[in-house]
Amino acid sequence: MASGSPIDPLVDRVERLLVRYEELQRTNTLLAEQVELLTQERDSLKSRLSAARARVDALLERLPDLNTPA
Repeated sequence: MASGSPIDPLVDRVERLLVRYEELQRTNTLLAEQVELLTQERDSLKSRLSAARARVDALLERLPDLNTPA
């Protein structure tokens, strides 16, 4: 006959599930932080790209029109 209460395996399983739940919460928090950092980086890169495009457009405007005779 097995020793211990029949509820012992259930208690063990619940404890393992709680540990796993805490691990998943920590992982989720870390992933959310990563998403926030990557979102900020993306926004910064988009801003830099926009500024670079504006500079290139300004430089293109300053070039003489090659189709117009001088």
